[in-house]
Amino acid sequence: MPDTTDGSLLDAVLDSWDRNNTILVNLFRALSADALDVRTSDGGHTIGEIFGHLHHVRLVFVEEDAPEYAVPRPDEEWRTERDPDRFAAMLDESARAVRLAVAGRLRAGREMDRHYDHPVLLLQHMIWHEGYHHGQIKLALKLAGRPMANKVAGPLTWRVWMAKTRP
Repeated sequence: MPDTTDGSLLDAVLDSWDRNNTILVNLFRALSADALDVRTSDGGHTIGEIFGHLHHVRLVFVEEDAPEYAVPRPDEEWRTERDPDRFAAMLDESARAVRLAVAGRLRAGREMDRHYDHPVLLLQHMIWHEGYHHGQIKLALKLAGRPMANKVAGPLTWRVWMAKTRP
């Protein structure tokens, strides 16, 4: 594994993960409680179940690839959590576990145990996976006649990605 000593690069990669989590929490908080019951398709998962899946998947990959950073995970993968504050705390916890696993393995110069040649690939996989489900959630809302307007979605998503944090 290549030596990554440029702290600013690591900071930027970890910042992208933090922003991804912020977007996911923002999306969850923007939904009404009954929107969590919208299904992606006939027989498909509900939006609430998808959010539970995202939290669960994060923790499974940390457990499998950097077990020293593992935290307890829910037994049920597709569990809906309806309390926005509790769910935001759960997402923050699983995001922190992923962040610590990647940063810790990078600083130690260690590969991940099972799935990835490089720790950054775990972050890239999680961002890709969560972006896929983000689009699935927004499409499910649209098909259910409850689209999220761009003026609502933009500040919660794209502005989070594109905001400069340094002058």
